[in-house]
This record gives sequence, structure tokens and C-alpha cells, in this order.
Amino acid sequence: MKGRIFSGVQPTGNLHLGNYLGAIRNWVNLQKDFECIYCVVDLHAITVPRTSEQLTNDTLEVAAGLIASGINPDSSILFNQSQVSSHSELAWIFNCTAKLGWLNRMTQFKEKAGKNRENASVGLYVYPTLMASDILAYKATHVPVGEDQKQHLELTRDIALAFNSSYNKSFFPIPEPQIFGTASRVMSLRDGKSKMSKSDISDYSRINLKDTSTEISLKFKKAKSDPNPLPFSTKELEERPEARNLVGIYAALSSKNEEDVLKEFGGKGFGIFKPALADLAVSVLEPINNELRKLMDDKSYLRNVLKDGSNKASNISQKVLSDVYNIIGCVR
Repeated sequence: MKGRIFSGVQPTGNLHLGNYLGAIRNWVNLQKDFECIYCVVDLHAITVPRTSEQLTNDTLEVAAGLIASGINPDSSILFNQSQVSSHSELAWIFNCTAKLGWLNRMTQFKEKAGKNRENASVGLYVYPTLMASDILAYKATHVPVGEDQKQHLELTRDIALAFNSSYNKSFFPIPEPQIFGTASRVMSLRDGKSKMSKSDISDYSRINLKDTSTEISLKFKKAKSDPNPLPFSTKELEERPEARNLVGIYAALSSKNEEDVLKEFGGKGFGIFKPALADLAVSVLEPINNELRKLMDDKSYLRNVLKDGSNKASNISQKVLSDVYNIIGCVR
């Protein structure tokens, strides 16, 4: 029996190379071996202020980006979270299962709320229990996660174990993390020590999936590097964060390891390496860019895909939710 994958992405606009190499490309490959459920988590997105127009457009754009990258809505389930009410219902049950101390340990709330913690939304604080419900509403067995989400998956596992223990049932599976290797964490093109992010004020810090070939080439040309030629071993990259980042991106885009990249480019300067990296990135990303633009011109198609996916997701999650209500003793 195939395992079941669940993963979600926030509709915060501007999918970028870090999203593609760190998550989306891996999601595409997982379709071969797993039953895959992919969700645009629009309810998570409203934990911080945004306009309704922005949320609508970003949701459709993320869906377009996923399809353009190779997510097949015919063989996988692709939907947006707010169309499937079982996520929110199960989240309340998990709010009553999780312990306050567990949530107090979540570092992402502290990072996102910052010093103005008293004015942060309650939704931002209980975000991890909604994330747990996203996963467990489908009894997912595996969850692709980045390093920054590992703590939330651990909480999901704790909630599943606590629920099972409370009712003496082996109802929820304990989902396993799927963590990928090369370039799973792509760094900023302006600072090799900071993660590539759509929130960075400089557009030159990232390669967006919407970028044209000209924009991609220019961004890699202007990417921060150092004056030394590339080394011949990965160990020599350890104290060179920008060089290490660019080599890692090349390795991921070419499906090689970093050692093989350095065999090809070791001893060469960035004047040679950056154009080669730009050409490689364009060859991989240009077809995605073209398809993304085409899909964004047909928003009715995107809405229909998400609606159809939501119906399929509801068929699974409503059965799980109904079983949960029966287990805890709610009269149905």
C-alpha cells in the first residue's frame, strides 16, 4: 500500500527558487511513489494582515506555480484549505489536546511575533495545531518538511500520540518527516547566511518563478560572491557562504552533487561560473515561467482545479473527522 503525503504552502505571493528546489520539485517527484495531497493553506496566511484581493490572487498564483512545476491535479489532490471545513474543526479538537507548554516552545511564533508579541493574533499562536489538523485530517504517513518546519511536525506527532493515548486507540498514524538533501535550504543571493525569502526587501535577493530569462541572468550576475576562484573541495566552501550557496544551487538544478560541480568549475572564477549558473537556471525555469503565465491568464481553470481538489479532499477528511467525533463521544 502506498504511503500518503500531505504538504502545504502559504499563498504569500512570489514563489521563488528556494520554494522550487527546497520543496516543490521534491513534491513533483513524490507523485511517483505516494498518494499525494497538496494544499494551498490560505487560512494559515490570514494569521498576518492582508487584503482580500491579495489573498485571492496569491492563492491562484501559488496553484498555478505548483501546476506549472509539475504537480498533476489529475493524479494528486490540489486544493485550498478554506474550502475544506474539517481542517478548522479538527484544529479545535487539537487545541483541546495540545498542552500550553508545547505551544510555548514553538520558536516560529516568537520569530514572527517579534517584540510586539502582545498584539500578535491568537491564530498565529495556535498555527501549529491547525498545521497538525492539516496533516492528520488525511492520516498522512509522510510529510515533506524543511528545517524550519521540523518542530511543527514534532508537535503534530505529539498531538497524534496524545489523542491516541487519551482514547486508548491507535487511530492517527505518527507521520514521518521527508527531508531532502542538496539545496533543501537555498540562501539569499545578497547574503549567503540568510534564507532566500519572498519577504526580503530586495528583489535581487531571490529568483522568482515569474522572473523572465533576462531577469534571472541579471540577478545571478549581480549575486554576491567573493574575489577568490572556486575551490576543488567542498570543505573549502565552509567559510565562503555565498560561494557555497551558488554551488549548491548549481548542483540542485543540474541534479549533481557539489563535488561534481567543483570538479567542473574548481579553480575558475565567478566570471565564468555565474553565466553558466544563469544559463542552467534559465533552461530549468523558463518552461515553468511560461506555463505559469499561461495558467494565470485562465483563472477560471485554476478555480475549477481547486474546487475539484477540495471535493476530493473533503471525501477523505470528513470520514476521518466523523470517526474522531465518534471516538470522543460527540452525539452525531
